[in-house]
Amino acid sequence: MSNELAARVRRRFAADGTTVTPAAVVAAVRAEPTAAVLGDTTVLRMATRVHHDLVGAGPLTPLLADTEVTDVLVNGAKVWVDRGAGLCPVRVPLGGPDDVRRLAQRLAAACGRRLDEASPYVDARLPDGTRLHAVLPPVATTGPYLSLRTFRQRPFTLDELVRHGTLHRPAAELLGAVVAARLAYLVTGGTGSGKTTLLNTLLGLVPPSERIVLVEDAAELRPVHPHVVGLQARTSNVEGAGAVGLSDLVRQALRMRPDRLVIGECRGAEVVDLLCALNTGHEGGAGTLHANTPADVPARLEALGLLGGLPRAALHAQVTAALQVLLQVRRGVGGRVLEAVCLLLPAGPDRLVTVVPAWSRERGLGPAAPALATLIGERGVPVPPLLASAADSGAATGRRGITRGSP
Repeated sequence: MSNELAARVRRRFAADGTTVTPAAVVAAVRAEPTAAVLGDTTVLRMATRVHHDLVGAGPLTPLLADTEVTDVLVNGAKVWVDRGAGLCPVRVPLGGPDDVRRLAQRLAAACGRRLDEASPYVDARLPDGTRLHAVLPPVATTGPYLSLRTFRQRPFTLDELVRHGTLHRPAAELLGAVVAARLAYLVTGGTGSGKTTLLNTLLGLVPPSERIVLVEDAAELRPVHPHVVGLQARTSNVEGAGAVGLSDLVRQALRMRPDRLVIGECRGAEVVDLLCALNTGHEGGAGTLHANTPADVPARLEALGLLGGLPRAALHAQVTAALQVLLQVRRGVGGRVLEAVCLLLPAGPDRLVTVVPAWSRERGLGPAAPALATLIGERGVPVPPLLASAADSGAATGRRGITRGSP
């Protein structure tokens, strides 16, 4: 009945040209002959469902509104959700594949994108920030497929991440010291490991007197900070013109007087522009990078540097001068956690960048702990308690002592 009612109301709105608002939907539902025998509560419930079908995500709307849900995946007409502990199936009355197809096309249209036989896939962002990816048959062999990643309107605080088990309290204090010391850092990890979540939280620790300039492929970062400006890449139009890439935006950001320059996700040649920017006096910059383990980061940076035409030796020299800290996050059975805090240090006669652990969740302090304590202390920031025991040995070892040998 809801689908038939939604179809009739949709035709009425199309014929009248009325703006689809909650009040207008309620009025349209009440005008239906079948609504005369229904109570007010039932009418309002049906109006809500019809409104979701017209302008929302249909039956998926309650899942997207659930603050515990991070991903909603639709395979044909089967739905899976992730509430932070892995995927599990849920029963949602989506109808058949044709209904899912219409839902996908309507969501794509809401983003101003095209989804049909000529353009069978789309990657877009809904008005509320939810990231949408959809693929239609025959490309999707048993589809349609929808992948929706929800967007948290309010970033987590450090205290909330501690309560959720993502961070230990001593590690949270260490991260606060890294931000206060204006050390440049990368948040690394696999897909869905919580890189953006952690970066959002850390940007909220930046002093309010500083200006944060965000450069993103898709606007995901919304830190709680009084002075944030964002630049978002733009794809080309149907004629293949008008694209604005991250490399262009990084250069524009440098002219906007940034105190902290942040790239939401480094996955292309823009990493070269970021390194160049951080080597021109812009301390405290940050970004995210896909990497399965901390040891994979140098190779990942090399691959991206080659896309930007930067030779291997030059890339390592730029990384050594531009970046100091690496924060590795991981998604496990119990949820997303901070796995390690590392330093990016040159080693060997070629001075190639290596990743040296300063602290890890499983092993505690690592060989780079004294160097990290020294870096923080040299910038006038109190050394956090987690590194206090390493601070004394840091005076004897120093950063040079670590960089000369292989970790």
